Amino acid sequence: MCSSAAVAQPKPGQVDSAKIPIPQPHYQSEYTSDLCRDPGAWTKLKPGLHAAFASTDELYLRCEVPSLKSDGRIWEATGWKGERLNAQVLVWSSNSLEQVRLRVEDLKNANGRAIPKDRIRVNMVRYVLSNFPYQAKNFSCEVTNDTAYLLPDRLENFERFDLPERTVRPVWISIDIPATAEPGDYTGVIHVNSLKDGSTLQVKIHVQPITLPEPRDWKFRLDLWQNPWVVAEYFQVEPWSEEHKNLLKKHLRLYAEAGGKYITTYTVHSPWSDNSYRLEGTMIEWLKAADGSWKFDYSIFDDYVQLAREAGVGGAITIYTPVPWGHRFRYLDETSGNYVYEEWSPTSEKFKTFWTLFLDDLKKHLLNKGWLEMTYLGINENPLEHTIAAAKVIKQHSKDWKITYAGNWHPELLSLLDDYSVIISSEPSLKELQERTVKGFTTTYYVCCNPPQPNNFIFSAPVEGRYIGWYSAAYGYQGFLRWAYDAWPADPMRDARHTLWPAGDCFLVYPGGNSSIRFEKLREGIVDYEKIRILRKLASESTSGTSKELMKGFETQLSGFVGDRDFSKREYDVTKMTETVQKGKSMMEALSKALGK
Repeated sequence: MCSSAAVAQPKPGQVDSAKIPIPQPHYQSEYTSDLCRDPGAWTKLKPGLHAAFASTDELYLRCEVPSLKSDGRIWEATGWKGERLNAQVLVWSSNSLEQVRLRVEDLKNANGRAIPKDRIRVNMVRYVLSNFPYQAKNFSCEVTNDTAYLLPDRLENFERFDLPERTVRPVWISIDIPATAEPGDYTGVIHVNSLKDGSTLQVKIHVQPITLPEPRDWKFRLDLWQNPWVVAEYFQVEPWSEEHKNLLKKHLRLYAEAGGKYITTYTVHSPWSDNSYRLEGTMIEWLKAADGSWKFDYSIFDDYVQLAREAGVGGAITIYTPVPWGHRFRYLDETSGNYVYEEWSPTSEKFKTFWTLFLDDLKKHLLNKGWLEMTYLGINENPLEHTIAAAKVIKQHSKDWKITYAGNWHPELLSLLDDYSVIISSEPSLKELQERTVKGFTTTYYVCCNPPQPNNFIFSAPVEGRYIGWYSAAYGYQGFLRWAYDAWPADPMRDARHTLWPAGDCFLVYPGGNSSIRFEKLREGIVDYEKIRILRKLASESTSGTSKELMKGFETQLSGFVGDRDFSKREYDVTKMTETVQKGKSMMEALSKALGK
């Protein structure tokens, strides 16, 4: 969640989530304008179908004639074996077009070897509503406006589409290079046709000899918080039914393909401030028996962890949370048959007594499942004294427990937390970060409803998502966290706005396991991080003076991703971010060429 300074916590005593108002949905009738800068440009455009490659680092408005740096007839890209390359094709016309289709062919090299067309995915980009315009800068975390702007984000499989007059339709192309691909140059074409018009675009791919590992083997620690109940609610199925589990398999597979490492689980009902459209429920039911003893039901917890692991998500289980907002806890009273809500401060004896008892049972269960070593108890942005008090109870119970925490940087927590995710605007020094690494601790960072840039909002420039991976590599972090993966508002397929936060702040993927421009660009940055890690290792083992010089220059370029160590003095300009990423990418390609021989 966002920094505690930005989001109000529930008032003491406000513990019954049924009494807390849930945000109400926006509706498309509030739509105002596409905000086209030059609507008259359509009158100057030659009628008929226009198609061209465009940068994936930018968004293109639905009603605006694209302004491209070249004619876009050819797309050239370089990648490793096993890497995914993304391209964007724009289709536009001053008059309406019917049944627009894109057809891809195998990409072939001079020896007749191919990247088969079934490795090339084509998705239409759908426009959704945002509460801020593209590349908005001066906005607050606490959103109070009801404005609406149409922006491209959601990816959707398709066979054909109709294009209304004076509109643009982006199409997202993903090419997954086989790990067994022969290094070298591959060429092919993409056919774009409507009922009356057609166009052909050229594709040129250079495959370098280094192989990117499978996502499950990536070292980048990606932590996107999940809410499985929102999937059940959206599709109107019974939570934890077979229908729900089948939906979750596809939903989680998308996360796994991006290298997702953390499985988000809950031992507290509604751990945060009840401002999601669908509350997170507990996965571990607490039952207080008539004789005062306690029992714990792990059936939902076990099911979800197993589902996630089968989908390919692995590395860590996070259990939220010993410190819920408002210190509110719920348990089922066997005598009355009712749920009871109580407040247990981490500094209280009641907290210590219950959590000592619960941790006894939880540890036994996790050992039996073989999951203890990968489990973290998760604490999220609370007053420092409460975090320290809870951490001490956990550590005093057993040295085997690991704790993860998301919030501002506090030196006092340096040795208490096994996994620490800090908000980008409140970070450790390089010395403190290195000290944690030496001790075997992991450290990541996160963005939320702030800062404005870099971020993953609907209205963010796509390059910002890729920049996040580069920043991780430059600063020395081991990954990235974001709330949330899927905390959808009321109508996410069309309206990404939330009543409290900037559009897209609370989700990165869409119902049905559908990706987004934002998610794909975040994944690109993670792949860059993995490539940087591998190149550093290869360079350290190389005896080539040329390779070492190239690596030295590359590290200098990387330092530019951080800038002033005082975050308040940094200026994140999209143009500069794009130039920095593109230069780093070119240098990485040169390094790969030198080290891949």
